[in-house]
Order: sequence, then structure tokens, then C-alpha cells
Amino acid sequence: MENSTEETVAKLTEAAVKGEASLKPEFITSKDKFHEFLDSEWQSFKGVEKKESTEEPERKKVKLDAEELDKGTKPDGKRLRGQNKSRPHKKPTSYDEKRLCGSVIQGNRECPYGDKCHFYHDAAAYLASKPADIGERCHVYETFGKCTYGLACRFARSHTTADLKSAENADVLKSYEGRTPVRNTLSKELQNQLRKHSVAFKKSAEYLKTLSNNKDKEQQNNGTADLQADPTAETKNESTDAETLVNSEKLSVVRTVGALTDVDIIKLRGCEKKQVDFQDKLYLAPLTTCGNLPFRRVCKRLGADITCGEMAMCTNLLQGQQSEWALLKRHESEDLFGVQVEGCFPDTMTRCAELINNNTEVDFVDINSGCPIDLVYKKGGGCGLMTRTRKFEQIVRGMNYVLDVPLTVKIRTGVQEKNNIAHKLIPEMKNWGVSMITLHGRSREQRYTKLADWDYITNCSKLASPIPLFGNGDILSYEDAMRAKETGVSGIMIARGALVKPWLFTEIKERRHWDISSAERLDILRDFTNFGLEHWGSDTRGVEKTRTFLLEWLSFMCRYIPVGLLERVPVKINERPPYYMGRNFLESLMASQNVGDWIRISEMLLGPVPLNFNFLPKHKANSYK
Repeated sequence: MENSTEETVAKLTEAAVKGEASLKPEFITSKDKFHEFLDSEWQSFKGVEKKESTEEPERKKVKLDAEELDKGTKPDGKRLRGQNKSRPHKKPTSYDEKRLCGSVIQGNRECPYGDKCHFYHDAAAYLASKPADIGERCHVYETFGKCTYGLACRFARSHTTADLKSAENADVLKSYEGRTPVRNTLSKELQNQLRKHSVAFKKSAEYLKTLSNNKDKEQQNNGTADLQADPTAETKNESTDAETLVNSEKLSVVRTVGALTDVDIIKLRGCEKKQVDFQDKLYLAPLTTCGNLPFRRVCKRLGADITCGEMAMCTNLLQGQQSEWALLKRHESEDLFGVQVEGCFPDTMTRCAELINNNTEVDFVDINSGCPIDLVYKKGGGCGLMTRTRKFEQIVRGMNYVLDVPLTVKIRTGVQEKNNIAHKLIPEMKNWGVSMITLHGRSREQRYTKLADWDYITNCSKLASPIPLFGNGDILSYEDAMRAKETGVSGIMIARGALVKPWLFTEIKERRHWDISSAERLDILRDFTNFGLEHWGSDTRGVEKTRTFLLEWLSFMCRYIPVGLLERVPVKINERPPYYMGRNFLESLMASQNVGDWIRISEMLLGPVPLNFNFLPKHKANSYK
């Protein structure tokens, strides 16, 4: 005989364990009832039949001891965590069977490919095969006065004239004259120069020459030591030593004329380094995949002070890869913006820094020496730099030499879980010329399985003084932020907390809990999609790219538990909610960890998904088997 609803709720409440958020009993429900409610309400909400969706995974269980850890393993002994590396991946181009030629979009100019062009040139024929418009208003047209995608836009009806031309709003266009909303784009000229290896790196060459000179001197000193240990080797190495001595004498010759001045003693820079005030700022972490330009704009509106581009590989930037340069793009609203680069060799990192310095507008450059993923770590980058201090020093000094903006570094506590090394590195980095350090309070081995060690961050902040040190880890409420500030750090970096609730920046600045409504959350998502259409385009390709990034974000945002439903405030970042009913349908829908429900939310903003659409989140915290 089935238990009554009251008994079910009581049992579910009693079963609450460590690692599960404490909700008011009247909102708690079971998995079956939760999904039954969503499916029935969605059918009445949208008037459509139930679609098949990917099966939901087992709930993430909190493992309390070694025995329970063993239970949560796969047959090969590896734990279920990390990334879905084999997840289905579709290029945005796969959603367009046949596209409209750019010559037609840009005003019926002559197509340079002639009869060999594979795209539509007949506007009427294209419109007959084009998917239906998503909405009646085009955000790009209303914002800029012109939609560059013309008839290919998925909102084309709002700006298409009777003769199938794209309309323009002269007043709005005039307001954007002379403005560059998005900067740091890769020009074709620079891309060609990078591909032909014709870009001059003068300052980098100067610095790398000093490294080779130092290496020659070390070899010379080693040779002298070998002679002292083995006098019989003198004749054998006589010619080599003579050549080395002549070369070193040539390098050491300094011609002096007149009196000794400060210029002879202190090397002056071509221009002064830009000064940035990092003190007491809220720093949005450079988040791979989710930390794109539209998401940063959302966080900027909600109170973030410092923003940083996603981690970019220095070798890809030097090769002129368009996709990597897209990570350096900066919106005009980002008043304090930096870029983060990753690399493991002094020559490539120094050249990359000079390239960024000469061709982009940034306020600082950050070195990623905290990335834990194998792809980066195994080649010596990311966390690997923390154990290669000589290379690390050469990279920092080289980048600092060529940059006119501050150089910052992001590190972890160490590589191994019980072997912290950040406190040894920080005093050395002060001498290398680092302007700011960010410390993530976990090691590479820990990933996100343990809480951040803020006691250790406190000790490191004292060692770093007077250089500012930012703390990072487990900030999900303004109480967490206040406790973090009491440790003496110069500022706070927020990563996962911003993905779960981007209004966290507002909460911290206003020192309150924001019981944000589901409608307000949907408005934030709508802002993101509008910014995405600006950034990735309003055609089918751009819409589906925006949808993909929206779904990646929703795989984190679904973890948010509304403040009004909590029995204990605030909730911790490692606590997961039980199944619960929201205060309305939309709040319940946003609480679902089923990918089908995330797609439903995306359809409310970006229209129905294509027939061949498939999505699996990047991170296994909410993944599907």
C-alpha cells in the first residue's frame, strides 16, 4: 500500500544526508512526481505532444568514506567525473542544408565564384526552403539599425522590404558611427602575416638572446669546472673554450661615452607600464566554454568588476587560428579586461605576449599555471609550470619584458593533494615581476572533490604582500564572500558560483540574499541569447551556436535553489538539492537536471530545435550515460 504524501515528504526529509541542501518540507517531492508534473504542464504550456528525451542519470551521491568511494567506480577503477570527451558534436553548419550566398546578403553584388558557387542566389527560392522565423523582432536590427545577415536572419520579417531587401534604420546607424562595440578581432592582414611567419618580434628576440647568452655562460662555467676536475681534458677542449671565450668577450663589450647616468644603470621602457587597481574587486574567472563574451556581458551588468577571456593556447594564437583569437575579443562594456594564455616554453609565450601587446586592447595579461586537464598538464603547461620553476621564471620575465600592461598569474595550491607548493612559489614570483596572483584553494589532484583551503590562502596572502593576491574557491553567497575578505585577500575571483547564479555579484555588493523570481532568471537568459545573436549571428548557424552555449550554461544554472525554498540559508556550493517543486511551473522547469528540460527552456527563447539536433553537456556533473 502506498504511503500518503505527508509520510513520503517526512521520509524524504529524514533521509537528508550530508551534502544535500536543506529545503522546506512542503516543496520536497519524488523524482517520478517531479517529471510527471513537468511533462503534463509543458504539454498544456506549449500545446505539443511529449517528445522523447535523453534518460536522466543517477543522482550524484555524496561519498563519505573510502568504502563508499569504491562503490562509485567504473569497472576499470576510474571514478565517474571529468569531461564527456566522446560527446556528440555537431558543427553549426550541419543545421543549414543550403545557405544564401553572401553576395545576395550584401546587396546583390556580383558573386566572385560565378557558376561554381554552391549557395543560393535566388532569394525567393532560398526563402521557400528556409526554416520558419523564430520571432517578429530582430534584436540585432533594433540594436544596430541594420542586420548584416539580411534574408538569412531567423527574424528576417522584421527588417525585410517588399522587394526582398534588408531595411536600415538611419538614426540608429548614425549613433554607432565611430564606435567599435567588439574589439581585438583578428584582421586578415595579421592572420596572413602569422601564417607566413613574417611578423617581427623584436623585443622577444632581445629577451631570448639574453637567455641563450646565459646558457652559453653556464656551459662555459661547466667546462671550467670539468677542467679543474680533469686536467687531462685541457688539450681536448682548448679550441672550444677559446671560441666560447671570444664570443663571450664580444657580448660583454660595452662602449661608454661621457658621464655615467641612470640610463646606463636602469633600463628604461619605451612607455610606462599601465597601472591597474585590483584592490577589493570582484573578478569573474576565465571559464572555458561558458566564459564567453555574451556571458561576461551578463555578469558585467550584474556587478562583476574584472573580466577575463577564456584560456587561449599561445601556439594557436601565433599560428593565426581564428577560433583561438575569438577568445581575446572584448566588448566595450568590459572596462577592466584581461586575456589568459597558456603555454610551456619561454620563446612561444614571450612572442605571444608581444603579439597581444601590439595588436589588442587589454588591461592585463594572465598566465594560466593552474589548469588541471591532462591535455595541458602532460606537456608541461598549466599546473605543470608550478613544478618547472626555471621555465616558469623565464616565461614570467620574458612576458613582463615585452608587455606594457601588468602581468598576472593564476595558480593552484599544488599538484599533489597533500603537497602544497604555492607558498614556496609566491615569494619567488614577487621577484620575477608579477603584478597580481590568483590562488585557487585546491590542488590538481583534488579537482572539485574537496572544499577550497581558505586557511592556506590566508597564509599565502601574507607572503604575497604587498602584491595583491586574489582568493578563489567555493564562493556562492555574500556570507562566503565576507568570510573570504576577512582572510586578508585583496579580492575575490568567482568561477562556478557565477555559473550557478550570475547575480551573485549583485548579492555581494548589496550584502543580501536575492530571492530572484523565475521570470527574472528567464530575463537574464533572454539577455544572454540576445548578446549571443549579436556575437555569433542571427542566422541559423548563429542561433544554434547560441543555443549550444546556453545549454552548457544551463547545465550549471539548474543547480541553483531559490532562497525562498530553503530551510537553511545560505546553501553551500557542494550541496545538491533533493527533487523539489518550485513556486510555479517555470521555477520547477529551471530546477530540472534533465537535458530535455534544458532544451525546452532554449526553445522558449530561440524557437524549436532542428530535427537533427543533439546535445550532451561537457561536464559529467550533470551528464547522461
